[in-house]
Amino acid sequence: MTTAFIVVDGERHGQDCLTPASFSPGVAALNQSILASPGFSISSTQQDNSGQVDAVNVISAQALAALPASRWEPEGVLCPLTLELPEHLPFPYRAIYQACRDITSLRRRVADSLGYATGTGCLWLPLVLTRKGPLYGEVIAVQHDPDKTELYPSGYYQPVHLPDRWRQPLYRLGQWLSRSLKLLPSVYLVQFGFEGEAVCFDRLLPFPAEPAIASLGIQTPDLFTCYWRCLAHQPILDLVITSSNYQVYQPVSSALTSGNP
Repeated sequence: MTTAFIVVDGERHGQDCLTPASFSPGVAALNQSILASPGFSISSTQQDNSGQVDAVNVISAQALAALPASRWEPEGVLCPLTLELPEHLPFPYRAIYQACRDITSLRRRVADSLGYATGTGCLWLPLVLTRKGPLYGEVIAVQHDPDKTELYPSGYYQPVHLPDRWRQPLYRLGQWLSRSLKLLPSVYLVQFGFEGEAVCFDRLLPFPAEPAIASLGIQTPDLFTCYWRCLAHQPILDLVITSSNYQVYQPVSSALTSGNP
């Protein structure tokens, strides 16, 4: 039997998050994506054998650290939703996760190589890296408007429109990260902001972190389904936004305004 292990940060979410009734929205979405996926062979990206996924186990990184390798190797595939993975476990994405954890070093590399500003940001560019190349999703933003809480209960909004003069530097950043970090197929969130009207790099998240919740019911396939398909090397042909409602981001004022691109 092959088990998919959804790995979460138990210290952040608490051990109670590991029961279906109390899954966070992201964990629940990934769990459902795996359960709804048709049978397929696990890619050699994580496993040398192939077979069908027969079970999904949500486990904290802390519990995984104490789990004998024989419990998941070779009959397991890791689906992390946290950067804090046990150091002793073999994992082909390890170097990528280590680079993403070292935020200061990665910012320095981006600044030195691309000349981009670096600092904190609250926008996310989805980068879905398939075996055939990258697909870029629409930008995700934090929804601060209290009048729209019922519309966006997650606190995040997608799609956010950015004109080409900002999208192109973001795509260049995504391409550089892919090459420099030797990224493997997965869903990545490029977290960024603006310094004036210049793109400001914050960090790279190598999995569909909390902002990816905004894609549920808005993007097909959503970012959690994309994540599982990437890990399984299933094809993703396109990312389609099903909503006709856009927000337009204004870098100078850091404001979201309603409108269509």
